[in-house]
Amino acid sequence: MQLHPHTGSPTRTRDTLARRSGRLTGATAALALAVGLGLLTGPGAHAADNPYERGPAPTTSSIEAVRGPYAVSQTSVSSLSVTGFGGGTIYYPTSTSDGTFGAVAISPGYTAYESSIAWLGPRLASQGFVVFTIDTLTTLDQPDSRGRQLLAALDHLTERSSVRGRVDASRLGVMGHSMGGGGSLEAAKSRPALQAAIPLTPWNLDKTWPELTTPTLIIGADGDTIAPVSSHAEPFYSSLSSSLDRGYLELNSATHFTPNSSNTTIAKYSVSWLKRFIDNDTRYEQFLCPLPRPSSTIEEYRGNCPHGS
Repeated sequence: MQLHPHTGSPTRTRDTLARRSGRLTGATAALALAVGLGLLTGPGAHAADNPYERGPAPTTSSIEAVRGPYAVSQTSVSSLSVTGFGGGTIYYPTSTSDGTFGAVAISPGYTAYESSIAWLGPRLASQGFVVFTIDTLTTLDQPDSRGRQLLAALDHLTERSSVRGRVDASRLGVMGHSMGGGGSLEAAKSRPALQAAIPLTPWNLDKTWPELTTPTLIIGADGDTIAPVSSHAEPFYSSLSSSLDRGYLELNSATHFTPNSSNTTIAKYSVSWLKRFIDNDTRYEQFLCPLPRPSSTIEEYRGNCPHGS
């Protein structure tokens, strides 16, 4: 310490001031970092380097949960107000603080109605998607028709629906059960811009899909006697290009109709696939790669790893 030359009182040296200034600068930076980290851990946070990330970092329990981090609202769409499909229900995150969301349309199967796949609506939407579960024009529509109807539903969702402002029209996917699953393959074939397709115990007379460029996860069931995996899901998967991001999940102790009821394994891997490819969210790669191993609910899983998209 030095004395002031005129007053005789203590004075601070330049070194002391510099040290204190440095400490203050460091403390300020640390505070800013802490605040930033605190903001990033909020329910709606997403990383700046991927503007499509939605929601907090995932865990096994979070993707297996019946409901994800987002509160969900829904709106009915009358068949009288649309063209090209049979209407349905839109489920969407209630919050608008995260901006737009990716979206997925889901078709039921042969002779079935929207109610048969309705459980997927709130479950997927609560993870940060806009989900459109649809009815088809007739319950007897074949896969090619269901594929066109899935695309018509996506067009309605992004162009004319009451929630179109919540949807990013560049980040869309399709799902479907049985003939609706075959329809999701048809939709991906017709519209390569789709970001993800998930056929559930799919049925289609066309067994080969080498032209698909949409990342596709095919979910079959070991006990399926209506669309046996040996003549449907497995050849569908095997025909996909080896350069495509693709997966084959065969459910253990399951039937053709397993996707019609709430199912944790279907939800877990559907959420992971949609997040990984619609949202480009590599935080979900951990659930897909290394490839899931056989378990009490998984007969087998095949796929490429790591993913390239």
